[in-house]
Amino acid sequence: MQLKHLRTLLSPQDGAAKVTCMAWSQNNAKFAVCTVDRVVLLYDEHGERRDKFSTKPADMKYGRKSYMVKGMAFSPDSTKIAIGQTDNIIYVYKIGEDWGDKKVICNKFIQTSAVTCLQWPAEYIIVFGLAEGKVRLANTKTNKSSTIYGTDSYVVSLTTNCSGKGILSGHADGTIVRYFFDDEGSGESQGKLVNHPCPPYALAWATNSIVAAGCDRRIVAYGKEGHVLQTFDYSRDPQEREFTTAAASPGGQSVVLGSYDRLRVLNWSPRRSIWEEAKPKEIANLYTVTALAWKRDGSRLCAGTLCGGVEQFDCCLRRSIYKNKFELTYVGPSQVIVKNLSSGTRVVLKSHYGYEVEEVKILGKERYLVAHTSDTLLLGDLNTNRLSEVAWQGSGGNEKYFFENENVCMIFNAGELTLVEYGSNDTLGSVRTEFMNPHLISVRINERHQRGMEDNKKLAYLVDIKTIAIVDLIGGYNIGTISHESRVDWLELNETGHKLLFRDRKLRLHLYDIESCTKTMILNFCSYVQWVPGSDVLVAQNRNSLCVWYNIEAPERVTMSSIRGDVIGLERGGGKTEVMVTEGVTTVAYTLDEGLIEFGTAIDDGNYTRATAFLETLEMTPETEAMWKTLSKLALEARQLHIAERCFSALGHVAKARFLHETNEIADQVSRDYGGEGTDFYQVRARLAMLEKNYKLAEMIFLEQNAVEEAMDMYQELHRWDECIAVAEAKGHPALEKLRRDYYQWLMDTQQEERAGELQESQGDGLAAISLYLKAGLPAKAARLVLTREELLANTELVEHITTALIKGELYERAGDLFEKIRNPQRALECYCKGNAFMKAVELARLAFPVEVVRLEEAWGDHLVQQKQLDAAINHYIEARCSIKAIEAALGARQWKKAIYILDLQDRNTASKYYPRVAQHYASLQEYEIAEELYTKGDRTKDAIDMYTQAGRWEQAHKELEAEGRLQEAEYHYLEAQEWKATVNMYRSSGLWEEAYRVAKAHGGANAHKHVAYLWAKSLGGEAAVRLLNKLGLLEAAIDHAADNCSFEFAFELSRLALKHKTPEIHLRYAMYLEDEGKFEEAEAEFIRAGKPKEAVLMFVHNQDWEAAQRVAEAHDPDSVAEVLVGQARGALEEKDFQKAEGLLLRAQRPDLALNYYKEAGLWSDALRICKDYVPGQLEALQEEYEREATKKGTRGVEGLVEQARQWEQAGEYSRAVDCYLKVRDSGSSSLMEKCWMKAAELSIKFLPPQRSLEVIRAVGPQLIGIGKHSAAAELYLNLDLVKEAIDAFIEGEEWNKAKRVAKELDPRYEDYVDQHYKEFLKNQGKVDSLVGVDVIAALDLYVEQGQWDKCIETATKQNYKILHKYVALYATHLIREGGSAQALALYVQHGAPANPQNFNIYKRIFTDMVSSPGTNSAEAYHSWADLRDVLFNLCENLVKSSEANSPAHEEFETMLLIAHYYATRSAAQSIKQLETVAARLSVSLLRHTQLLPADKAFYEAGIAAQAVGWENMAFIFLNRFLDLTDAIEEGTLDALDHSDFQDTDIPFEVPLPAKQHIPEAQREEVRDWVLTVSMDQRLEQVLPRDERGAYEASLVAASTGVRALPCLITGYPILRNKIEFKRPGKAANKDNWNKFLMAIKTSHSPVCQDVLKFISQWCGGLPSTSFSFQ
Repeated sequence: MQLKHLRTLLSPQDGAAKVTCMAWSQNNAKFAVCTVDRVVLLYDEHGERRDKFSTKPADMKYGRKSYMVKGMAFSPDSTKIAIGQTDNIIYVYKIGEDWGDKKVICNKFIQTSAVTCLQWPAEYIIVFGLAEGKVRLANTKTNKSSTIYGTDSYVVSLTTNCSGKGILSGHADGTIVRYFFDDEGSGESQGKLVNHPCPPYALAWATNSIVAAGCDRRIVAYGKEGHVLQTFDYSRDPQEREFTTAAASPGGQSVVLGSYDRLRVLNWSPRRSIWEEAKPKEIANLYTVTALAWKRDGSRLCAGTLCGGVEQFDCCLRRSIYKNKFELTYVGPSQVIVKNLSSGTRVVLKSHYGYEVEEVKILGKERYLVAHTSDTLLLGDLNTNRLSEVAWQGSGGNEKYFFENENVCMIFNAGELTLVEYGSNDTLGSVRTEFMNPHLISVRINERHQRGMEDNKKLAYLVDIKTIAIVDLIGGYNIGTISHESRVDWLELNETGHKLLFRDRKLRLHLYDIESCTKTMILNFCSYVQWVPGSDVLVAQNRNSLCVWYNIEAPERVTMSSIRGDVIGLERGGGKTEVMVTEGVTTVAYTLDEGLIEFGTAIDDGNYTRATAFLETLEMTPETEAMWKTLSKLALEARQLHIAERCFSALGHVAKARFLHETNEIADQVSRDYGGEGTDFYQVRARLAMLEKNYKLAEMIFLEQNAVEEAMDMYQELHRWDECIAVAEAKGHPALEKLRRDYYQWLMDTQQEERAGELQESQGDGLAAISLYLKAGLPAKAARLVLTREELLANTELVEHITTALIKGELYERAGDLFEKIRNPQRALECYCKGNAFMKAVELARLAFPVEVVRLEEAWGDHLVQQKQLDAAINHYIEARCSIKAIEAALGARQWKKAIYILDLQDRNTASKYYPRVAQHYASLQEYEIAEELYTKGDRTKDAIDMYTQAGRWEQAHKELEAEGRLQEAEYHYLEAQEWKATVNMYRSSGLWEEAYRVAKAHGGANAHKHVAYLWAKSLGGEAAVRLLNKLGLLEAAIDHAADNCSFEFAFELSRLALKHKTPEIHLRYAMYLEDEGKFEEAEAEFIRAGKPKEAVLMFVHNQDWEAAQRVAEAHDPDSVAEVLVGQARGALEEKDFQKAEGLLLRAQRPDLALNYYKEAGLWSDALRICKDYVPGQLEALQEEYEREATKKGTRGVEGLVEQARQWEQAGEYSRAVDCYLKVRDSGSSSLMEKCWMKAAELSIKFLPPQRSLEVIRAVGPQLIGIGKHSAAAELYLNLDLVKEAIDAFIEGEEWNKAKRVAKELDPRYEDYVDQHYKEFLKNQGKVDSLVGVDVIAALDLYVEQGQWDKCIETATKQNYKILHKYVALYATHLIREGGSAQALALYVQHGAPANPQNFNIYKRIFTDMVSSPGTNSAEAYHSWADLRDVLFNLCENLVKSSEANSPAHEEFETMLLIAHYYATRSAAQSIKQLETVAARLSVSLLRHTQLLPADKAFYEAGIAAQAVGWENMAFIFLNRFLDLTDAIEEGTLDALDHSDFQDTDIPFEVPLPAKQHIPEAQREEVRDWVLTVSMDQRLEQVLPRDERGAYEASLVAASTGVRALPCLITGYPILRNKIEFKRPGKAANKDNWNKFLMAIKTSHSPVCQDVLKFISQWCGGLPSTSFSFQ
């Protein structure tokens, strides 16, 4: 990058007039300069000065020149400027968006010291440095400031990283500190990063490193974690002076540093990963550069000087003109400014990852930017200034870009489609597809917002030519796949992505609903199709029709109109939508119904405001009215009440509009008063329920809020008194009675006597209710009431009055009830009869007038007949014994069965005239048998015959005739009906055979008369039958016929009498018949009688009855014997009984068959045996065939291989036998394989030469190992002295003892080899217990690995001290990591604490955790402190004897021992009341060791102890200090602590800041309250108590003399007099305290205090001479 001077913005002055600071706005439009006069000058981006304003001091009394401006920054939205001043204040000025806007102060932040530098990296967040070393944050939203971190050194410089998410501060002591608001996943550290050799006034944070420089004239580039990357040293250059300021380019690829008369430029080289220095910009008489500001797009750099000049430089690597329309300025390797030369608009294209931009193209009608870097692709929309950078691996520039969609760039590359949404730095999605045509891809990105749908991104594309896939791009999953039968040539989603349209090559248009997965074909011959923009309306053309779907949810409802040309497009705007059609040379516009389009879309999307706005523009027509109604309903459901009010106003529903207006006012008022949605307020919800006439819901809402009055008022207003009274009753309202009275009065006023009567009745006033009912003309209600009340029934006048009214009103039944109740049965019966209440009348008559019952039943029947209830009348007529009427009713009601039942009970004369009527009904139902019976009962046989004749059922008709004995007439009728068989049967049954034969011969077929003759003969039997058949010439035919019909007896009889030669044939046929019937023995006899014994044999063979077959064959047909044996053998083979089969075949003299069967069954050994014995000539050929078969079958021929091997062995062919055995492979039987291989080995060792036997063993050994037979393999190896192989076999089989024995006895060289393998095995198996005996260290390591610490320590205890303590340390470290310091301590209590320096950190950590842990300030904690004390004592004793004696570490552990002793003694003292002050003094004494203890906990415990024993001054000071410490912990720094209270004491000031609060919030609050109360009382002096030295009483050192006193072993206080000395030097106690402690032990016998004495005795070399025993 080069700097080229452009212009001077502000001319320099003659003397020093330093430009203190400068800043560019984020939007590149404004540039601000602050002069030495504290005036801010504002310039535009072209360098023209446009505005200025003066800054102001924090306090005017110090004058306008009392400060300097040290920092200035624009807000991220470029409308505000923050000014940091040396008079301890930051002002934020609102300067507005336009030049000349009024400048007002909108925030001010007062600080404790001067502001030295300032940045504004993010919205609402200003970061600044102070002279006192703090870096703080000011929040412009909350108007509060807070410390980010504090140092002790003046902040000289402050800068941010490129993203503004991190800050760097440089300090006067050379420290550079880094802090992240968000490390953006980099994982870089925070805190102090570098110690620069001089104050880094020039500090810049570039993309890949941090550049710092200062007065030592060196520029140093540091890496991300503070290591030095490069140094540029100009300290020997006499021309160079100190560096005063630095700035990094916005892209972070360049840094400019200002010094005297010179600007130095460093450019980052991505390829070499180092900074390269460009030629410096030298300007004579420029003087020192005091400020630098880089324009946010990287194109300009401004430099301010000591003399007040401001120079502007152009920064660019190169410039180029693209197609004479755009200027491309490369301001850095990763940043390009694209300027449109015609409009002057600029876009900054930048790689966020700092990659070098290679080439910029402007495509897609010169609207879209495309640029490549090595690893990313940059895309941008020049119109909307939306830019994206996505990861993209270079593919040789083969990408194809499509810019048809305004929101998304589609990139095709190697069969993959990638979508990038402009403005997003992640790819929206990528899919595999070969179809690049934009018409075959549809993307919809949030094009129309719908209610309840925030983000909506869908893609439809072709997977192959017939398959469409639809993808949800947000979730990245497939939401639909459409397989179509023909090729798709166009597709498009609607704007909401819920519907997909596609057209196939047959011009059929289909609609696919994505949610329901349904496909509908909606148009044929579609030549044009388009969604109407901004809606779900569809326009398409089919031949000469324009088709419009206004509601796509109902695709069958299409609006069609004729057109004469082709649709070429859609135009929407100005409140109308037009379809453009070319008709010849002209273009005609067809206007669509905008109402249906706009309103429908708005409703679908739930955008009711848009719907209202549209309806406002329309005239009121029935269609518009319907739309307003729809909208009102939907708006109410969606609780959009203002819209609903507007709808009702438009519809003229004044009442509803007024009601909603009032409701809206309530909602708005609530919203104003309380915020939130006013529609959730209970009154609003109740009113909406009232509007829907859901009064119960409204009541419930009111009562939930206990608004009883409001609920009652609602009901009263609606005149719903009952509900109102119910509410009052339920809630016990005092106005209940008044409400009831008002309600009654209102009912009377409105002449609602019935309702009033009900009210009086409900209140128990029966008489009043009755009079009101009668007045209202409701005598029935009055009667009902009287009937329920006995006292009213007694009032005869009243009852008379009611009955009169009832009769007058023709309410006879109710009057009857009343008469019956007052025991007037006569009048009751009359009334029941008049009122046709026959049931009640009959019941009454049964009790009161039994004679009348029959008459009443008949009358009841008549009444029911009148009412056309005939079926109900029947039973009443039966009861009244009116049979004729009952029959008539049954017939009228078509109750035929009932009619028959009644008729059967009547005499014949009465019934005969009704039977035919019923018969006719059954005849019509074709139930002829019942009809016939009924005709017969009614003496109408003729009608029955006619019925059958009409129905064509001649047979039945003839039966009727036959029954009457008229045979000739019947024959005539039968033959007329062509029923000759019936005629024959009729004559047969009458014994008239000749007539039957005549009819059969004349009318039957060719064989009919023969059959009749046969039956005639059979009926005669014997000689007569033979004569008849001879006469008719049918004898032989009759015999055959008899045999065919299984009448064998008749057949035998005829053949015996007349045709003897036919007898064998009949025997044969009879035998076959018997065989079929399964009667085999009888069949056998018949076959033999027929002279066919072979048939009998075959029968038995077929049934596998071999015995019988053989018996018959031997007795009657010897030729068949062999056949039977072969058959029997076949049966035996099927049952796998080869031995039996072989015997049978040999008996049948068929060895060839036996041979074949054995071969087929694979039983070669048997085959060979048979061949050898019976067909020796074929033996050789068979053996060859067998070998071929064996090699072919492989494993299946295992048994064969074994057999053959055995044969070779028997034949002495051992080599061949071995080969055969070795070939055996049977995965199913490892024992067989083992046997074969062992046999092979045995034979080879016994009979084959040594070389061959070695080969065999080497082959067999691994095979045996493979099947787990390790011992067998090893034994074989040992037979041939293969010791190593035998050992390996034992090792693999885990038979370690055998392996060791073999090694020991046969080859001791291998003993180590076995041991090594054994160790490895035990390790891998985790068998540590066994490993201990072999390799202890390995075993211990394995225990550690497995986490078996107890086992590890137990085992280590048995080893030497060094090993034990190695593993104790490891275990302790593990426990500490897990938060178990107490267990770690117990470990050292048990095993002692060696003085190994590598253990020191463990001891320190145990000590730190112990003193920090809660709950240790109590008597119960004694044993924990005693353990810590004892371990540290043990350690110190060991240290004295070690090389570390008297080292700093030793001294530190001695201090820790003293602290632990104090803590233990304090816990012991806390257990005894009289030692309370001793415990308090120990707590106070511990404060001098706060460099090793958590300061907040120590001061809290000291303060609380002092408070408990009444030392309020000390308590106040210590607890006050504790509160200061808790605040310091919150702030993260101890800088603010005031040490004045502890001057001249040995309580240290420099203590480590505790990492966390050690005292819970509740206790901190209690302390805060106490301290506040005490300080308000002002009764305490805030000074620590002093002793005779004039020093603080607990301080060991006297401030005035510097003399140090010894601390008391019991209290820790200094010993000034009455000293008791111990044997060990430096150990003493105050006599008073010592005696007090001893006295307490004597009186209390406290074991813990005795333990303290015991410890002091050990530590101090015995107790002083005063006698004391531990009993």
